[in-house]
Amino acid sequence: MDALVYKVAANWRQWLRGLPARIGTTLLPPRCLLCGEPGDDGRDMCAACHWWLPRNHCACPRCAIPLAVPGTCGRCLRREPLLHFAHAAFVYAPPVDGLLARYKFHGDLAAGRLLAGLLAETLDGVERPQALVPVPLHRSRLRQRGYDQALELARPLARATGVPLATGLLQRHRRTAAQSELGAMARRRNLRGAFRVAARGRLPAHVALVDDVMTTGATLQAAALALRRAGVERVDAWVCARTP
Repeated sequence: MDALVYKVAANWRQWLRGLPARIGTTLLPPRCLLCGEPGDDGRDMCAACHWWLPRNHCACPRCAIPLAVPGTCGRCLRREPLLHFAHAAFVYAPPVDGLLARYKFHGDLAAGRLLAGLLAETLDGVERPQALVPVPLHRSRLRQRGYDQALELARPLARATGVPLATGLLQRHRRTAAQSELGAMARRRNLRGAFRVAARGRLPAHVALVDDVMTTGATLQAAALALRRAGVERVDAWVCARTP
């Protein structure tokens, strides 16, 4: 009897937690952010646009770069990356690149929520870490932009996966130039010593870094280096898109 009461109470709590979202969907039905047609399956994207997304089906498991055949890419075979595993939901191509630009540079938080949901949909079978760590912005860049794009992606991911969000574990304590303006070698130099682990006490053994785009991987590698030096045993990366 006690088990039945507990099960009913748990189901009731779950129903109440989902009530605001159901009310919002009823009052404001989802619309596709790409074409304006009615959204499908509760997301702000129609079925047709969802079907055409450039999914990253075949990729290197260490750096997520798209590959023609399954396996580890030559670069990761030559030099083992600090990331144990990297998952990118999509290839950085239309229309995902446009959604990411709207979210990152134009304050379109609805595009960010959609991207987080799409990323969560691709995580079936991906090993769950003990914590999600959003790649942080420097405080000056945060003041300029007004929001942290990685954190806003990580929040709904944490809810969707049930993995705790560790927001204060990693800090970007040194201001760096915009990575988009630099080449591969300059990106690595630019991020040298940019991150530090601020949390005290015992750290989770396995974490996943969350970010919007992986280009050369310099940002994620620098963040992983700081975490590994602090004692984290395994660092993965979960990102929305990977450049070819």
